[in-house]
Amino acid sequence: MPNAQGPLTGIKIVEIAGIGPGPFAAMLLSDLGADVLRIDRAQLVSGGDPESPPLDLLNRGRRSVGVDLKQPAGVETVLRLVDQADVLLEGFRPGVMERLGLGPEACFARNPRLVYGRMTGWGQDGPLANAAGHDINYISLTGALHAIGRQGQAPVPPLNLVGDFGGGTMFLIMGVLAALVERGRSGKGQVVDAAMTDGSAALMTIFYGLKHMGFWLDERGVNMLDTGAHFYDVYETKDGKYVSIGAIEPQFYQLLLKHIGLAGESLPSQFDRDQWPAFKEKAAAIFRTKTRDEWCAIMENTDVCFAPVLTMSEAPHHPHNQARGTFTEVKGVVQPAPAPRFSRTPGAIQRPPAHAGQHTDEALAEWGFSAAELTRLREKNAIA
Repeated sequence: MPNAQGPLTGIKIVEIAGIGPGPFAAMLLSDLGADVLRIDRAQLVSGGDPESPPLDLLNRGRRSVGVDLKQPAGVETVLRLVDQADVLLEGFRPGVMERLGLGPEACFARNPRLVYGRMTGWGQDGPLANAAGHDINYISLTGALHAIGRQGQAPVPPLNLVGDFGGGTMFLIMGVLAALVERGRSGKGQVVDAAMTDGSAALMTIFYGLKHMGFWLDERGVNMLDTGAHFYDVYETKDGKYVSIGAIEPQFYQLLLKHIGLAGESLPSQFDRDQWPAFKEKAAAIFRTKTRDEWCAIMENTDVCFAPVLTMSEAPHHPHNQARGTFTEVKGVVQPAPAPRFSRTPGAIQRPPAHAGQHTDEALAEWGFSAAELTRLREKNAIA
């Protein structure tokens, strides 16, 4: 495989194509070196120039095989891949894979060492398990969405980072990797039930703890980390752009006061919650006196805990991101580079996104299907 490297090199994964957090998990595992084979619906295969890859970056790094899972021969094709796989990833509603003949029981009968990763919003059971939903709904149920926003305003959906990708993808990956480690001891696979409600609830652990301790009020925009505090917020600058301030620790807060010209003045205590609104108005007026670049010249590379609020167009060009190689370019498309970093086995983007079914013959042949078998499967409309 081109560019295959990373700590998961040698791990083989079958991904049943879906949307959102499932593909992101497959992308990240591929970035870490796994050989991920995406099973796309044969009905979606319509060709496409390999020299002009699709722009869906969540599909980068792996090959695509077009299979008709409504055909018995198509299901058997996937089961033959499962025979050799370390991991299967799927993101359907509960029961769909079982109805297709590809549920855990069927797969474990073929490969008891398989780690079977399931990604859903509500989980595999519970009153809402079979209901439709999206990130905004899942984080609503866990208290996360209610906590995000400014005082007196409606909750602000944090893109789909908290439910889909934080509470979903990252917990699915953690579960899959933990199950692979445990398999090394027991020799047995297992099901990983990753639910976005469970994951987003877990992400809220610190705030539930602070609430029990009396340090967090169940109200938006009045707490230290939710824009309630003047020292942890974003401020508009003279040129209509924004900067972010996170000067929580007292020594960093003193630096903030120095750089905005308030050092030595008689000021209320940093953590006097009653004074936060008035101080925020004072700070906002000060930040509007200079442009974003002027504030960068004053505060970047200091311990104020400062950063300019960059657009997605600007972020790849920031000197720190450029020095770290945080973004990379593949086939002319700028995108985030693989993360995290490893000292001996760095990850890599193995290939750009694939057109559906682009690698059907190539990948199936590599996984042990003969040319005659591929011909028979195509005659049965099992593969694209």
